[in-house]
Amino acid sequence: MSAIPDAVGQLHARALVAPRIACLVPSITELLFALELGEQIVARTGFCIHPAPQVSSIAKVGGTKDVNVRKLLALAPTHVIVNIDENRKELFEALRTALPQSSIIVTHPRAPEDNAELYALLGHIFNRDTLAARLTGHLHEALTRARELCGSLRRERVLYLIWKNPWMTVGADTYVARTLAAVGWDCAQPEEDQARYPTLFEHNALWQSVDRVLLSSEPYAFQENHLAEIANLAPRASIHLIDGELASWYGSRAIPSMRALAHFRLCCAMPATVTTHAAAAN
Repeated sequence: MSAIPDAVGQLHARALVAPRIACLVPSITELLFALELGEQIVARTGFCIHPAPQVSSIAKVGGTKDVNVRKLLALAPTHVIVNIDENRKELFEALRTALPQSSIIVTHPRAPEDNAELYALLGHIFNRDTLAARLTGHLHEALTRARELCGSLRRERVLYLIWKNPWMTVGADTYVARTLAAVGWDCAQPEEDQARYPTLFEHNALWQSVDRVLLSSEPYAFQENHLAEIANLAPRASIHLIDGELASWYGSRAIPSMRALAHFRLCCAMPATVTTHAAAAN
């Protein structure tokens, strides 16, 4: 296959020279290392923290929402990897003005299964097809096993909180919701707000109707001191702190994350307390 499309249909051929990759998506920076492309990464965001300490020597060009385009272009990348959810539209427009469209790789995995296409896309562009196929095999194994382990459990309605003041959760049309659904947790959202990341007011009846509330470690860093506050809002729910990377990071991280989420789901099926934590995927 001479060229394959990215998330917006832009066709990408194989890199014919040694690539200089700027990755502005934290989970994909980690994936590039899994594809043995670490030495080709010339730029990253400050949120591209995995794998540590390997990323420490790569130049930072701002955050995912405030990339310094001038600094980025000065590093002369041959390819820039962006994401529809994590990077701003203004960044896409600035890059398209400065670079050939074929240099900009747009990603948008919407479910854990979509990681297979992501692996194949980057494996094709950067001549890492064998490693990409290996990751795809591991992904399918992890998803199959997670569904087998959790398939006998009753499906539960959960609130996955990502922000405070105002409270914000995730809608069904998100990668997070589809990842949690793979282990039997269906994300609830207020009927009056069908946005992908809806706001939830304290008087909303949804607090009273969910089985569990999951307090993510990112983007808002929920901690132990928030448990009692949530218990007052959702008195019938079990409440848990969860490593946000398990549900929201795609790429190679999706493989250990599915294993860790399945284990966490099984633990939650036991008599629960409000202090239960989800372990990070390693």
